[in-house]
Amino acid sequence: MNDQSPTLLQRWQERVHTLKKEVYALYLAYRDPRTPWYAKAFAALVVAYAFSPIDLIPDPIPILGYLDDLVLVPLGLALALRLIPPAVMDDARMKAETTLCEGNSVSLIGAVIVAAIWIALAALGIVLLLRLFQSPT
Repeated sequence: MNDQSPTLLQRWQERVHTLKKEVYALYLAYRDPRTPWYAKAFAALVVAYAFSPIDLIPDPIPILGYLDDLVLVPLGLALALRLIPPAVMDDARMKAETTLCEGNSVSLIGAVIVAAIWIALAALGIVLLLRLFQSPT
């Protein structure tokens, strides 16, 4: 076996890096005015799910916990990429590569956005529950 060939771990790390870059490029394409509304809506769902700390199947569940991340995110990404015009994705990929190479904190920005969305949804849920269980006067 060739000593220069990448190990399985190195190949997985490269794929994860590529997936992160594609999700960030999808986020940038979502914000582009040339992207159709239906592509924006689907891209927003994919990006929110990819950055979300809440999964469809919790990660502590053996095998299945990571299966949703390994299947749903790439499938959603593939479908979203088909909906977005190629020129928009090319521009978004170039911006994503530049941003990630410069070391900007994309993960922190994404985490803050997702956390703010989840907090807003939780607050809305609490308000709705309080109204539902509020006794009529």
